[in-house]
Amino acid sequence: MAAMMMERGAMGMNMGMGGMAAGSTMPTGSQMMTVPRCTIMMEKCEGGMKMTCKADDKMSASMMQNLCTMMAGGMCSCCMMMNGMTICCCNMATDMCKCEMTDDGVCITCTSGDAECCKIIQTCCDCMTAMMASGCACCVSMNGMPACCSC
Repeated sequence: MAAMMMERGAMGMNMGMGGMAAGSTMPTGSQMMTVPRCTIMMEKCEGGMKMTCKADDKMSASMMQNLCTMMAGGMCSCCMMMNGMTICCCNMATDMCKCEMTDDGVCITCTSGDAECCKIIQTCCDCMTAMMASGCACCVSMNGMPACCSC
């Protein structure tokens, strides 16, 4: 489904064919959505890592839980950002990610039965934990759809 966006200045103009103002072109901007803000804690566990995403309010927690439920079974990825720029992106492609609901958010566990893949997951956990401690924000995506972002 495509969304049509118009500039504010074109709103008062006479509309031509297809709902667009005469002489204007269809914008190619990206689709936007609000991603719940939360506190993300990462820790190593047996076979991989665990991410706990906690929201401050019930509405954000519910939205985060719904996004994770809709996208369950797909690949989980974490994008580390500073000042809006991506610093690092860890794709959990070598593991199995399981999402469990908590009272105030979600708990995502990414594990692998392969010892080498486990090392990769745990190294990513160390890297992302250090980046968050240094001031980076983390955006967790499920199946390419952002599910939560740290504040």
